[in-house]
Amino acid sequence: MPKLIAEKRDTNTKATVLRREGKLPAVFYGRKAKTTPISLEQGEFIKTWKDAGESTIIDLSYDGKEVNVLIHDVAIDPVKETPLHVDFYVVEADRPVEVHIPIEFDGDAPALKEEGASVVKVLYEIEIKGLPKELPQQVSVDLSSLKTVDDQIIAKDIKLPDGIELITNPDDVIASISVTVEKEEETPEFDASAVEVEKKGKDDKDGAGEKEGGEKSAEAEKKQ
Repeated sequence: MPKLIAEKRDTNTKATVLRREGKLPAVFYGRKAKTTPISLEQGEFIKTWKDAGESTIIDLSYDGKEVNVLIHDVAIDPVKETPLHVDFYVVEADRPVEVHIPIEFDGDAPALKEEGASVVKVLYEIEIKGLPKELPQQVSVDLSSLKTVDDQIIAKDIKLPDGIELITNPDDVIASISVTVEKEEETPEFDASAVEVEKKGKDDKDGAGEKEGGEKSAEAEKKQ
């Protein structure tokens, strides 16, 4: 079981001061545990968080006591992408809890052989419910079941351990196949009739000019 050491946090001390000292402000609470402000080493928390995730029980040592907790919520700095604050939830061994666990995608989709086909991953985590010690750290989704472009994997297709209940909507799509069809550029058709009409109009105009010129010459000859 992963372990973390915490110390009492003075709520009058600004969080920015703690972070400059490499400390991470946090709090733990539970159904039978009062809300308690604490702080812990930021580096130790990040390492434990990456290894344990949010569905693994952590042994939190505080004030000479040890409590079993789950990482319930982590506030993240949007720029630095580092933890700003952590909520720990004190669990009870005989009481089910609801947690989010990540999805790990395995295998290759046979449908990718189709031209323009690609796998669309819709969800990257699901919500489950179970006793703290029975919670899986993650679930696997086998993409090899996507055999045709019409296939999809939904939440209820995921195999969960005994005693674990799916909270996510069972019909939610986890992964599917998308096909992109490239459109051919259309070449505009050549309209020969438009050119013929234009040419004909020009010839008619030129002919009319010649006729008019001939008539004027004839009149001039008569006057002579």
